[in-house]
Amino acid sequence: MNKIDLGHIDLNLLVTFEVLMREGSVTRAAEELGRTQSAISHSLARLRDQLGDPLLVKAGGKMSPTPYALKLMEDIVPILRSIQHVIAPPAPFDPATSTRLFRIAFPDNSRAFLTGIYARVQREAPGVAVEWITPNSEMLPLVAGGHIDICELAGAAPLPDGIEAYQGQPYTWMTYLRKDHPAIKDWGPAAWEKWPHVKVAVDTKNISPVDDVMRTDGLKRRVGAKIPNFASLGPLLANTNFLATLPPITVVDVIDEFDLVALKPPVEIAPMPFRFLWSFRLSNDPGSRWFRNLVIETFSTLQRKAEERLTARWLERAMAKGLEQTAGGL
Repeated sequence: MNKIDLGHIDLNLLVTFEVLMREGSVTRAAEELGRTQSAISHSLARLRDQLGDPLLVKAGGKMSPTPYALKLMEDIVPILRSIQHVIAPPAPFDPATSTRLFRIAFPDNSRAFLTGIYARVQREAPGVAVEWITPNSEMLPLVAGGHIDICELAGAAPLPDGIEAYQGQPYTWMTYLRKDHPAIKDWGPAAWEKWPHVKVAVDTKNISPVDDVMRTDGLKRRVGAKIPNFASLGPLLANTNFLATLPPITVVDVIDEFDLVALKPPVEIAPMPFRFLWSFRLSNDPGSRWFRNLVIETFSTLQRKAEERLTARWLERAMAKGLEQTAGGL
């Protein structure tokens, strides 16, 4: 069997060949392809030279295919259709009819975020399922491989290849405690050191800026409890003398339910950057893009509202007590 070097075959020549075979005319083929007749004739000449067959010959005032051309046409048409199918742009994603499964890796740091995602998915895509995965230090390879559609990663550590990122609004900090906590009366660095703190240990190996306070300010923050998630934070603060310093979105859902107070930390704590991450492989997938936008929009809106609400509450309390609106002012 003779072999053809595919590296020397121009796919466009085969497209031209198919149209010529179908139309049987250089003029009509040129019109369909939007090219000049001389360009079509040149393409046919090149293909004849590369395949070693005249393909189409003039006979009786028209172009007639050779036996080789007829066999080639029979084989090449399904191949060209297959190529068209393979390289066609992704089909539009219709949330209303989709039954896809999406995976999200986020800490359980907001009940409103979790329920907001599921509620919006049910409204827009009732057949879609969402699997919520607890983030950990081993999730980035899963994200890069497209096994997780979107995740959240705090900090600014370098990312492995194959991951795209969207920078979220950095986390800011407030300290939470029960409304009759003794620390409220003399809130300041001394109280920060005196009373034990709760630390939520999300397994992503990130160092929180709250932990940096001990190194930069020389304070000895005493961690009295480490808990694996945010679910028990509200009742724990309401029934103990623990303090917790966290972003507003993590506590805003439970602050009224458990009669907690939000204070500005008595020390400066740097905002913490965080990113939404997804696989480069999923960047142009319409379904993944829809889900990413849904997640980012929902979280960003809740984060902004939480910061506005708790900052306003702190300012009201500070003004009522005639205190300065500075860190540690209350």
